[in-house]
Amino acid sequence: MALFSRRPKKPAASSPESTGEAVDAVADDTTEAENPTLAETATDAPADAAATVSISVSSYGGLGAAPAAARPVAADEAPAEAPSQLPRMGGREWMRTAPAQTETVPGLRDNVLLRDALGRVGDAPASQALLDVARQLMQGHVFLRVKGDARALLAEGKPLPLGVANLGDRVFALAYSSGAALQASLKADGDSDTSAMGQPVLTVLQHVFASKYDGIVLDPASTPSRAVLPTELLKRAVDQADPELTVKTLLAAERTPEVSAQVAEALTRVPLWVAAGLAEGGAPGLAEGRTPDGERFLEVYSHPLEVAVMGRGDNAVPITAVQLAKALRSDDGINGFVIDPAGPWIRLTRDELAPVLALGE
Repeated sequence: MALFSRRPKKPAASSPESTGEAVDAVADDTTEAENPTLAETATDAPADAAATVSISVSSYGGLGAAPAAARPVAADEAPAEAPSQLPRMGGREWMRTAPAQTETVPGLRDNVLLRDALGRVGDAPASQALLDVARQLMQGHVFLRVKGDARALLAEGKPLPLGVANLGDRVFALAYSSGAALQASLKADGDSDTSAMGQPVLTVLQHVFASKYDGIVLDPASTPSRAVLPTELLKRAVDQADPELTVKTLLAAERTPEVSAQVAEALTRVPLWVAAGLAEGGAPGLAEGRTPDGERFLEVYSHPLEVAVMGRGDNAVPITAVQLAKALRSDDGINGFVIDPAGPWIRLTRDELAPVLALGE
């Protein structure tokens, strides 16, 4: 049964309408969809935030209009073993692990990384905040709101109408990071004839592309913690991503004893990037993280957005696992890798990287 169908034609009016279709998931009639009128604001981003992969954030609007108050850093978000010499972003320390899983509405598991990235909107320059939201969108799930009872519509084989918002003549699908964002929407529009459903983010994005939406609006009733992500940016992000989002998913999950081995194995088969820039004196080089005792860890990234969000002006350069193995073998001073230093991150030693090193033999 086809759960998605083609989107309707764009309405001529600029007011939001509830249109589109959705996918199957658990419906919850206590969380409702909403269609706010959204003001579009432009960012003052550079024309190319990650030059080698052309992820541009110029003229992309929709970040919160009012600055958000900075939040204090939780003790577990700034571990003593964090890589040194890494910049701060938005007044917040880099996180080694994802925040604890929450359900701000019982039965609906929040996408905590995406929710928190949206919560940082206003704490950093607009272009950097947008990149932070986009990179954290590359894992987990988002919630959708459907007009009517999603379960009943699915049972009848009917399409599921998504909430959308109009920005001028452009039409954006609405999506939500958490149960709290859904509740904010219900409070804003009072539409009780809707239901909520969660879907993997790539499933939702592929539907957005196929239906020719102009992008998505995340948490639209949560100003300033909302963002508009245009299709151009989303397509580039998806095109550069591992189709399974393997590494990002592992780093967002609970840190079990098996995670290090799972990440090391994934590095042998997924797309990877390093951050290239200029060292002191103008010599080209690759970015490293260094511990207080002088250990060196080459920075390795699961996506170009992870490089861009560091805010150092580095270029995201694709690299193969075989090339990484050769780099380790050619420099005994490299103690291992730090994966996605912007967080959640993990540090892998040479011993833990045995599957990668084996490729260079």
